Amino acid sequence: MLTRDLSLEMVRVTELAALSASFFVGLGDKEGGDKAAVDAMRHYLNRMYINGTVIIGEGEKDEAPMLYNQEKLGNGKGPEVDIAVDPVEGTTLLALGQPNAIATIALAEKGSMLDPGSSYYTKKLVVSHQAKDVIDIRKSATENLNAIAGAMGKSIHSLTVFVLNKPRHKALINEIRTAGARIIIHDHGDVWGALAAALPETDIDVLMGTGGTPEAIIAAAAIKALDGGMQCMFDPKTDEERDTLISEGKDLSQVYHLDDLIQSDDAFFAATGITGSSFLKGVHFKGGQIATTQSIVMRSKSGTIRYIDGIHNLNRKLGQLGFELPRVK
Repeated sequence: MLTRDLSLEMVRVTELAALSASFFVGLGDKEGGDKAAVDAMRHYLNRMYINGTVIIGEGEKDEAPMLYNQEKLGNGKGPEVDIAVDPVEGTTLLALGQPNAIATIALAEKGSMLDPGSSYYTKKLVVSHQAKDVIDIRKSATENLNAIAGAMGKSIHSLTVFVLNKPRHKALINEIRTAGARIIIHDHGDVWGALAAALPETDIDVLMGTGGTPEAIIAAAAIKALDGGMQCMFDPKTDEERDTLISEGKDLSQVYHLDDLIQSDDAFFAATGITGSSFLKGVHFKGGQIATTQSIVMRSKSGTIRYIDGIHNLNRKLGQLGFELPRVK
């Protein structure tokens, strides 16, 4: 049985990852920032009273230091859980010192997270609570936008759609523009875009398009807590990926809903800003080894959403954890 104490523990995981990665902001070193966050996440997760298995990680075991699929985490003394991680969502954003880089993690009861197999890309449609019952990912963007506008009591011209800036989305962007909706185009930030679409206080109403499959599972934990709507379909981009998924028994015509992505009604999501965004501040360093962070944590069972501002005395904090922040060369 999961307990609410996990919420604060998960924030501590993403805080430590964000603090570690923040030393690489703007340095042009994606791998260095990602490794710093991975090392921090692994270190804290292994202190937690959980018996965890990574379902969504960053590679295979021989590619360590990434958190790899099926890696065991925790001290083995607590509940059995599935874990999905993206230590730095937006490694390019981090390397370039651009907004919206975050450290994220999701956790749910054992056996409840969808194992996507060899799927790398997934078509996604995400909306807030108001429109969750009217979306259908099998329909055109125009049909969905009209339905969403009606459910939200808006005109289609006042809707704002988040789309990743990828060549594959050229036709989608043209259709959204023809329909009359506004578009926010970002080069990166799949999880961030899904959160923005589901959170009521942002300026984004919808996420559309194809992004990473791992990010879909992570985002699903947050969308569940927000009581939003999310639908996905595997969207292989190469013949090899398509053939592999078919050989694994995946039905490429299947629509995955929230309860398919995460079956449990008790899932947790946490994120901490590394660089600032519209709803999370980035890591800020003050004098005397003091740093500040801002995080969001959610639990689907209670529907609770908390924003947590942290003030960290790095000397004391890291001494207690037995962890060293990266030394940037």
